[in-house]
Amino acid sequence: MSKIRHRLLATMALLLAMFTVTPSAMADMRGIDVSGWQSPTVTCTADYDFAVVKATQGTGFTNGYMTSQARCVQQRGKSLGFYHYAGGGNATAEADYFVTTVRPYVGKAVLVLDWEGYQNASWGNSNWIRVFVNRVHARTGVWPLVYTSAAYLWQIPTDVRSRCGLWVAQYASNAATGYQSRPWNYGKYGEAMRQYTSNGRINGYAGPLDLNYFRGTSAQWNKYANPGNTTVTPAPTPTPQPTPQPSKPSASSGYSVVVRSGDTISGIAARTGLWPVTAWSVPSGNINRIWPGQTVVYRGNATPSANTGTGMRIHVVRSGETLSGIFGASGWQRVAQLNNLANPNLIYPGQQLRY
Repeated sequence: MSKIRHRLLATMALLLAMFTVTPSAMADMRGIDVSGWQSPTVTCTADYDFAVVKATQGTGFTNGYMTSQARCVQQRGKSLGFYHYAGGGNATAEADYFVTTVRPYVGKAVLVLDWEGYQNASWGNSNWIRVFVNRVHARTGVWPLVYTSAAYLWQIPTDVRSRCGLWVAQYASNAATGYQSRPWNYGKYGEAMRQYTSNGRINGYAGPLDLNYFRGTSAQWNKYANPGNTTVTPAPTPTPQPTPQPSKPSASSGYSVVVRSGDTISGIAARTGLWPVTAWSVPSGNINRIWPGQTVVYRGNATPSANTGTGMRIHVVRSGETLSGIFGASGWQRVAQLNNLANPNLIYPGQQLRY
């Protein structure tokens, strides 16, 4: 009887141990995200299960360490991802730039949109996110994850959240920390990934790192990277059509302007010469409510002016143009200062530059 009793007790103890282990704790992956701020070999030595590497920003910046950082992830047999930092220019152009840059890795790495307010001319424009992720999916068949702070999840449209995994950033504090077993508010937002510090300290790297958890296994990670488990070949970038030159608008067609940071309708009217302001059509229906990245349309009968009304002329940026390409090596800096461009590498089709 005692032997039977001992066996029963041992079996019950084993079953109890099995049921008290949290399933997600066994599955969750620990990881880092890196950019050009870190060394090109950070992913060669740091301790992680996955690494997400910055690829691009806007339509003019590529992380110079991207290839070397990604190579080490693959050579070590770890899970790989790439992110695009939104510049807030033309969403389709930025998606194309991102897909073209990471083309060799599509189907093998998770793709991510990094949605933050810094250097993002379309911050607050939820439709920008929608256009970007839809374009990436159309080109690759992959829905990218969307990264943002927990405080700004409201900016992500419902249809995007239904298709794309969330990568949520929320810190209890930013004190130095290693990998945590359960970060503050972990899983609260139904997120696929959670970033809980930018001051992580882990083995294999002598410096601060962003630390994250992916709430799943490597197999689930691969489902985000390649949902169909097939060879993915991105569709080629469509050849951009020449931007038509402004002509006298008609009531039916109108004259379009892409709103930039700091714009008002009266300011747009002043630099285009298209008055009155009441002839402008805006998405909100209220000419006092516009935001960067929107397209506003003039429906009046005036003809667009070639200058700003102060002796300066306007250049409308076309696809593929750069500031130095438009204004030359000796002129681009003056134009960047004149237009208050925080990053001269970030210009986008439809943007109007005074010169």
